Amino acid sequence: MRQRPRGDSRGILDPGRLLREMRFRRHLPAESLRQWVEHYWLIDWALSAPFEQRVVPHPAVNVVFRRDDDGPESGEVAGVGRDLFRITLNGAGRVSGVQFRPGGFHPFWRRAVSDLTGRRVLLPFGRLTHPDVPVGASPGAPTSSAGDDERCRALDAILTAWQPEPDPVAEEAVRLAEAIRTDRTVLRVDDFAARHDVPVRRLQRLFMEYVGVGPKWVIRRYRLQEAVEQAAGGPLSWADLAADLGYSDQAHLVRDFTAVAGVSPAAYARSVS
Repeated sequence: MRQRPRGDSRGILDPGRLLREMRFRRHLPAESLRQWVEHYWLIDWALSAPFEQRVVPHPAVNVVFRRDDDGPESGEVAGVGRDLFRITLNGAGRVSGVQFRPGGFHPFWRRAVSDLTGRRVLLPFGRLTHPDVPVGASPGAPTSSAGDDERCRALDAILTAWQPEPDPVAEEAVRLAEAIRTDRTVLRVDDFAARHDVPVRRLQRLFMEYVGVGPKWVIRRYRLQEAVEQAAGGPLSWADLAADLGYSDQAHLVRDFTAVAGVSPAAYARSVS
């Protein structure tokens, strides 16, 4: 079982600027939730000027609670985003978010996660609801001004109240998606399916039902996030990187990168150098 959250900045465009402008940190959930939840992410800001953050989304569902300038708390479920996510923040506020592991939201949602892909579904204040779960007392507000421990305990209580159901197929989906994320040699769906002794058609159905997008999209998104991370790390050969990440040529990488990040790899590298 993991003892600390991921420390990379993968998916965050210009992470250095984010860390200069606001407080960003990650925490692990309660141990009973870690098979489904990647981490909690907390952000607090007090800005003197508007700040735009851009993120290349992971193939993951997020549940996000937000409070601005001591106003009312709002919550939403954000399905897997296919396009670049942009948000402009002003003034002061707080966010407490839950990033689920790819495949890990299905035991909470209990229906095809692809129904959420590209969508954001509003939640009532301070709690997650599901038609099969009786309405009870709302846990504490996860964006209160309390410390990180209290905010994480509120998120633990909210997720536990949703009563996730044991699901061995979800466990399989989580395991396969994690294999794609951590093994950069995974470049083709048919090769990956053969390696894990899963028929391609079943793999495609499994990912659509449990992850929300197909395995080819997951492979491309994780490899593209690697390209974003490497572009911020200093000079490199785009042709070599394209070959390493399974693109047909450098132009293919540039097209994908530009379509998702909104700028070319070279332009992005210059902007964060």
